[in-house]
Formats: sequence, structure tokens, C-alpha cells
Amino acid sequence: MNALVPEVTDGSNDQWFCLGCIQDMPQGAHGTRLLGHDLVVTKRGDLLTVRMDEAELPLRERYGYLWTTTGTPAGEVPEIAEADERDRRYVPCGAIPVRASAPRVIENFLDMAHFPFVHTDILGSEPLTEVEKYRCEIRRDVDEVWATDCVFTQPKAALAATGAIRTDYIYRVTTPFTVLLYKTCPNSATRWDVICLFVQPVEPGVSIAHPVMFLLDDTGTTQDLIAFQQVIFLQDKIILENQRPVLLPLEPRAETPTRADASSIAYRRWLKEKNCLYGTSLGPKAA
Repeated sequence: MNALVPEVTDGSNDQWFCLGCIQDMPQGAHGTRLLGHDLVVTKRGDLLTVRMDEAELPLRERYGYLWTTTGTPAGEVPEIAEADERDRRYVPCGAIPVRASAPRVIENFLDMAHFPFVHTDILGSEPLTEVEKYRCEIRRDVDEVWATDCVFTQPKAALAATGAIRTDYIYRVTTPFTVLLYKTCPNSATRWDVICLFVQPVEPGVSIAHPVMFLLDDTGTTQDLIAFQQVIFLQDKIILENQRPVLLPLEPRAETPTRADASSIAYRRWLKEKNCLYGTSLGPKAA
């Protein structure tokens, strides 16, 4: 363990954390970091183990990804029903290091206001910059944050899109470090495309993003589907790595929200309720 990184003493440990796509992991042992700790992941054939300070950690293999925990999660790895639908394309999109806190990465994923300015002519365009009013709530029965009735006109909503469409979104934050997006599918009038972002908090101000998609698309090549998604995320990466403060502020009135920030407000409130403070201004400080 890096002695310069403070111990995690809040509820941040008690989550399932994604460590990466199993098919991309090398055989043998390799290192990674989680919450400021050094981990060793060992892959021998199909057998996987995760160790921290010589202690073996619990693990799960879900959606083609390896998950572990350094605490005691209240439940299992979040359920993604669409991942089991056989006609969907499974598209893991790599591991992207980001010099930003994990909650900042999640919050950026929830933000629609930046579409026209950061993802110009893909997810948005000027002068169509208004974020229409949407609903956001903490669903107590499942302990998740949901944003529904989200709508945005997008020039290129997906690789399969042939023109601008008015795109419906549903956001679902399943844990403090995992978020799902259900969005209008150009190839189906009754079903959604699903884009997931599993964020690995490496240090308070450093993360690894693991995006994966479950799509209804039987025409695009896997390479093109991945490239489309990576272009979007790399545009976000530039913004994230220049955002200040690095850690997500949780103090009252630290940042001035607008109507478009309803999901961010709910997410921050939820983090405080759960005492999940890693990567926030109330948790360990960034180096």
C-alpha cells in the first residue's frame, strides 16, 4: 500500500469495483490499484484471483468483467438484464485512465448540458443547447439514482443513426462508481441501447473508466462501434482532466447548480447519505 494515500475509513469500501475486461487481461500476474491500494490480479487459464497485501479478495465475474471488493457490499454486482439478451452486441470498449476522481467521471456521464459544446455534431449542436426539464429521484427500494424523461436532439446519436434524431435517455446510477444509460435505439422502436460505465477509483484524483455497450446493431463492425464510443469518451477525458477542483465538491453551495443539474444534485446527496466519500472533497485528498 502506498503510505502517502490515506486509509479509506468511510463507506467507499463497501462496493463491488470493476477491475477490467477479463478477455483483455494477460495470463499470469499483473498489478492494478484500487482506492490507493496495490492489487495483484492473477489469471491462470480461466481461473482468476485478486490479492491485496497477500490477502485474497472476493471476486465476481459479470458481463465479461472482473469485480472485487475491499469491504462488505450490501448486495451483488448490479444487475443489467439487457446483458443476457442474446440478440444484443456485446462491445467492451477498453480501459481508459483519467486524471479525475471517480465521482467526477460519473457526474460527467450524467451531464447533458455539455453535449453541444464537447460532442459537437455527434451528441449535440448549437443552437440546440437547452436541456429540457427531466425527472430525477433516488429510488429507495433499490438504492439507485434514476433520471428519466431525458430528451436531447442529437446529430449522430449512435453509429447506426442516419441523421439527427430526438433521443430519449434514461440514466441509472447503480452504485457510486457504476452508471448505465438507456437510450433510443435507431434499429428498434420498442427497445433501448444500453451503455455502461464502470469506474475504478485508483487514487482520490485518478480513475480508470471501463465502458461497455449492449447494442441492437447487427451492421456496424466491432471496431467501428468501439471507435465511435471512444471518440466520445476521449472528448470527455479532456474536459475531466482540466476540471477544477479535481475532487467532487460535496459542501453546500460549493458549486452553483442549474435546472439541468438535477441528476448531479441527487447523485451528490446520495453519496453523502451513503457516506461514500472517496474522490470527493470530504474524502482522502488528491496527491
